[in-house]
Amino acid sequence: MILDKKIEKKKRLFDSAYDLFLKKGINDTSIQEIADNADVGKGTFYLYFKDKYDLEEQLIANKSEELFENALDKLYNTRIEKFEEQIIFILNYIIDVLSNQKKLLKLISKNLSYGIYNSNLNKKIDEANGIKDMFINGIKEHHIRLDNPEITLFMIIELASATCFNCILNSDPLSINEYKPYLYNTIKKMLVDKD
Repeated sequence: MILDKKIEKKKRLFDSAYDLFLKKGINDTSIQEIADNADVGKGTFYLYFKDKYDLEEQLIANKSEELFENALDKLYNTRIEKFEEQIIFILNYIIDVLSNQKKLLKLISKNLSYGIYNSNLNKKIDEANGIKDMFINGIKEHHIRLDNPEITLFMIIELASATCFNCILNSDPLSINEYKPYLYNTIKKMLVDKD
């Protein structure tokens, strides 16, 4: 029961911060506002987070992990069998969500891999194995030889995250729809067995 209340309070703080960060930005949001909006005391905030930047980092990890989980759920409802097409499906789903939720894109910024690879959030990494497991198992199943599958996944996520940010927000150097074929062709090449 006590654990449930702690989880519920932390969730309220996450929801409060998410709401305020999207509306006002992190710099214009105070810890007191986050606590008030979550209907908890300011001291309660510090039971869960060092400061609002720690909260922001955890929130980004949480939201990016959620994007990958939702993309995997959607993938499992398809009949896509080719491994590289599965990876493209996942990325396309996430890019489309971020294209339609530009405030979420600005919050995540270019940190899409936080939910999977942020060493400051070790417990999150251990829990967020969905995309890593899917990727590593897919590499094995399809007999794709990569020097380091986990690093390849990191590179794919970072490539998509960093390059799509400007395409979505500024259509620079191309609109996101014009850019997608270039991105996806590059990713497919990364997943081709060179031997």
